[in-house]
Amino acid sequence: MDKTQNPNNNEMVIDLVQLAKALWHRAWAIVLAMVIFGGAAFGYARFLITPLYQASAMMYVNNSSINVGSTQVDLSDLSAAQSLVETYIVILKTRGTLEQVIEQENLPYDYETLSGMIEAGAVNSTEVFSINVTSADPEEAERIANCVAEILPDRIAEIVEGSSVKIVDYAIVPSHKSSPSISRYTLLGLLLGAVVSCGIIVLLYLFDDQIRDEEYVRQTFDLPLLAAIPDLTGKNSGSSYYYSKKPPERRRPPKCLGKRKGMFQTAPMG
Repeated sequence: MDKTQNPNNNEMVIDLVQLAKALWHRAWAIVLAMVIFGGAAFGYARFLITPLYQASAMMYVNNSSINVGSTQVDLSDLSAAQSLVETYIVILKTRGTLEQVIEQENLPYDYETLSGMIEAGAVNSTEVFSINVTSADPEEAERIANCVAEILPDRIAEIVEGSSVKIVDYAIVPSHKSSPSISRYTLLGLLLGAVVSCGIIVLLYLFDDQIRDEEYVRQTFDLPLLAAIPDLTGKNSGSSYYYSKKPPERRRPPKCLGKRKGMFQTAPMG
């Protein structure tokens, strides 16, 4: 069964088997599209996108309500320390803190640009939080992360009374880029190529109104078939046409070799 038009409600019925055959017959086009799109995505990620590097420093929230040397820690104290993490992150992103970093490191950025380069968050819901700096220069990312880690304790001591932070781990120069992921871009390109090519093939299949056999006429127009033109070329072998072989060739008449006394002399047959 092919795609047909339902005469009752004007709905098109699609045969999934025929659609799958149409996709299979054009599998080469799908593979070609995947190679083109995947190669383009690989080249874009490899040569056109500027690679970025991320350096991270670790900080610990010191809650003064927790007694040093105590073997028991109240859950409320831990909850208070975790809530301070969010407060310290807000202080980290303030204009006063970041402008001090810009001045100390002599950075060519304004406050908005530097703020977009820095991310901070708690590590596994603990009192430890990380300062992540992303830059096209790995050494610059390391310098900014460590500068923020060194400036932040004094800023917090000025704003939040009785609380402080300590540096757990300094940032190091990253050796591997954090983005872009070439493999991810290539995979997305391959998937996009497959989707686009399959979509085009499906559209061509749906809008193809070429009549190929009697069954298509019966199902599409719901009319009786009166006659069919036979295929004398043999190009549609295996279909429902009546003839699939070429007619036998006629033998040419014998060639004339010459005249003798008003009669023709012919070459022997065979």
